Amino acid sequence: MKKLIAFFLLAFAVICSAQSSIKPEFQAFSGALLKLKKADKGFHKFQMKVDVAPWAFVASGEVQAPGGDGDVLITALFDGELYGVLAYIPSTAAGSDGEEYQVGFFDMMLYFEEEPTRIRNLKFKLLPPADDEWAKGILKDALESGSLVGNVWGGKYEKAITKASADPMDKKKLEALQKKKKHKLSDDDGTISKRGRRVEADEEEVAPKKSGKKLSGDDGTINKRGRRVDEVEEPAPKKKSSKTEKKAKKQDCDDPSLSVKERRQCKMKQK
Repeated sequence: MKKLIAFFLLAFAVICSAQSSIKPEFQAFSGALLKLKKADKGFHKFQMKVDVAPWAFVASGEVQAPGGDGDVLITALFDGELYGVLAYIPSTAAGSDGEEYQVGFFDMMLYFEEEPTRIRNLKFKLLPPADDEWAKGILKDALESGSLVGNVWGGKYEKAITKASADPMDKKKLEALQKKKKHKLSDDDGTISKRGRRVEADEEEVAPKKSGKKLSGDDGTINKRGRRVDEVEEPAPKKKSSKTEKKAKKQDCDDPSLSVKERRQCKMKQK
């Protein structure tokens, strides 16, 4: 008997410790994200789908019709008086798109006129891109840990729930998140593209393409160093006289048509 009492005390201590260490957070979602079927035996089947980062899940279950009236919640849904609140333990998993997703949810409540309803058969299903085995493992751990917390709808969490309910996530906000994400991606692509064009331009400026043809202009040419110079004919450099040319000049001095004095003077000049 003593051992049994000690076991229950230990189990109670473990549960109390778990409850004190787990601090759930809350996120409200507009009733516009809910799908509600007609009441069947006093309960409506419902489904809420959210697939914009940091959320990618479907919550489904059954909600009791207040007072057994099958039209009350349907009317409240159209009037915006029905909304959902998700309870989760902050735990993220990376999706295949590189975004971070919250997958640590463990409970959900539908509120009608700011009062909690009764829900049964609640289930969560992860959606792509955050539905791999790692994300499913986190969800499983959160469901098990959340069961130790007990009922979170009210009591010490009432203030946090009220704060979340004051700003529920709706379709417009989800669309804004999608546009913001797409805009960010397009800006990154544009930056890369512009940078790529700048790099290519710089490379062309630093290292012009080689061509086998000589570049020419209307009043200038391009020399080997790539500099433009005017087309001015420069005098050809004087070539040194070869021995054959010198010999030819000497022979000219021996020209028979020259007088002896002229031939002597010619030879003297060549010395």
